[in-house]
This record gives sequence, C-alpha cells and structure tokens, in this order.
Amino acid sequence: MLNWTSGVVALIASTVLSSVVLSNSVFAADLTMRLHTLVKSPHPYNDMADFMAREVEERSGGAIKIKIFDAGQLGKDDTVLGEMALGTIDLMISTTSNAAKKVPEFQIFSMPYLFTGFDDMMSKIGPGSQAEQYFQNAYDKNRLSVTLLALGGSGTRNLSNSKKPVHAPGDISGFKMRTPPSPMIVQTWDALGTLPSTVAWTELYAAVQTGVVDAFESSIPGYRGAKLYEVAPYLSLTGHTIQANHVSISDRTWTKLTADQQAMLVTVAQEASVLGLKMAQKYEAELVDSLQKNHGVTVTRPNKDAFRDALKPVQARLVSELGLEDALATFN
Repeated sequence: MLNWTSGVVALIASTVLSSVVLSNSVFAADLTMRLHTLVKSPHPYNDMADFMAREVEERSGGAIKIKIFDAGQLGKDDTVLGEMALGTIDLMISTTSNAAKKVPEFQIFSMPYLFTGFDDMMSKIGPGSQAEQYFQNAYDKNRLSVTLLALGGSGTRNLSNSKKPVHAPGDISGFKMRTPPSPMIVQTWDALGTLPSTVAWTELYAAVQTGVVDAFESSIPGYRGAKLYEVAPYLSLTGHTIQANHVSISDRTWTKLTADQQAMLVTVAQEASVLGLKMAQKYEAELVDSLQKNHGVTVTRPNKDAFRDALKPVQARLVSELGLEDALATFN
C-alpha cells in the first residue's frame, strides 16, 4: 500500500461508517448531477467517475445521482469550466494543465520532475494538504465559481511522436510539438528545441495524422485510449511530469447540497483520487507491455538525467516569470 494512504484509509473507514447510519432526512431533494471527463476508457478519470457515481448514489440513499459524460461529450475543458460557473454542468474530473488558462497557479504542476514519485506527490497535495487549500483559494481569486473537491495524480506524462525513437533531448530538436494551453509546458518544450503548437486534445489524432504536429506529451492511458499509437508509434518513457488532476464542482450545485451531502461528496472525491492513482499505475505497467506486443509501438527509456539537466536553467526562470513562487512553496 502506498505510504500516503494510511491516514486516508482511516478517514475513509470512519466516514463510510457514519454515512451508512445517516438518516435520509439530512439529504436535500433528489438531484442528478452531470459529470464531465475529456477522455475515453480505459482511463483513470473514467474509473474515478464510475466510482463517484456509484458511491454518491449509495451514500446519499439515492437522493443524488451522477450521470457521466466522458470523451468530451460536453465540450472542451475551458468550455466546461465556463458552463460550471453557470451551473449547467455540475462536476468535472480532468487534468490541471487544461485549467491553467483560468487558474494560472495550476501551471506549477507542469514543471518537469517536480516530484520524486507518486508517494512524494500525494503526501504534498493529498487530502488536508496545504496545497489543497492553496488551490481552492486560487479558484476563489480567479472567480471560477467552482469548488475544489480533491487533487490527485493520474500517472506520468511521456513523449510520443510519429518520426523516430527518442533516446536523448537532442533527438527531439525541430519536432512540431503539441502542447496543452499552459505557458509552463509551452516554454519547457521550447527550451528542449521543439516548436510548440497548441492543439485541443480532441483534435490531436487528426493533427498528428496530417502532419500539423509531429509529437506530443500525454499520459499512457490517454495515449492508448485515444488510439494515438496509430499515428504516433514511438513512445518515450520520459516521465517528465506526474500528471495532476482535479475533481471540482459548480458552486451553484454545491450550494444546493446540505452540509452532510457536501462532506460526503468531498470524501468520495478524495477516495476517487486514491483510486485514480492506483489505476494509473496499473494501466501504465499493463499498457506499455500491450502497446509493444499488440500495436507495434516502439518504446524507449531515455536517460531522465539528461532531460533534467537540459531543463534546470529554465525552471527557476519560469517560476519567477509566471509568478509561481507561492504555488511552489506549498510543496515544501
């Protein structure tokens, strides 16, 4: 079991027990919430969504149901965040990098090699952490009209491309590199000699297929779920970031809930984040093997120290330029 889960397990056990004995009288009128994810299964976000739908209905005594809209059915993340402010979409599970336009503080999670591993990450951003409160304050500061329920990690992000195997930073020089709309990510890949281009995730397959971009970085489940191996058959396990995710709810929806429901929903979201990280680790191990054996993907394991050394000069500059000193300090 992961080290950081010991305290969470105790919290979960006590909360589950208390939720079982709660009378239906503490719950508000029946409510069906719409939950957005951007990805196709198999993916930890959809596992988290399924878990939340099942547990919320059970623990609310059937008063609250969650309807899942995966694979971007409700739109891109930017659009969904706007809809959540209006209350037309209730919940989302997604990567922090896609919310960086609206929450610039989230850019810190795109810093390469920020955490030493999964245990280190979750000890710093898990339930009750200083980071969790910091980013809720960032939601308020940026007037999102959204409440943060939980932060978590959903696997490593790695480099894929349509051109050739990658063993060292010099191999990617000149690549047309798809990045999400995060200045931290854009400037990181620019520093490595690529030509960054912002392309929506839902448009990435076509962009690689037509040569608009040559390469991209993503989680392994995301790479597999979107069948990107068909157009980018070279996967390099750079592990340059551990992808952070957020579970968030519209403030309009949040205020419809009783205090008991709110507490229950936070607990379920935090449990879902624990599950998401475990599923991400499981998928990564299984999918790398399957991608090689069943889909002809060429997998390389570059020297991560070479990437770290190439990026050291730009990291401190980026933190300063992007005003992320306070965000970085929450992990210390």
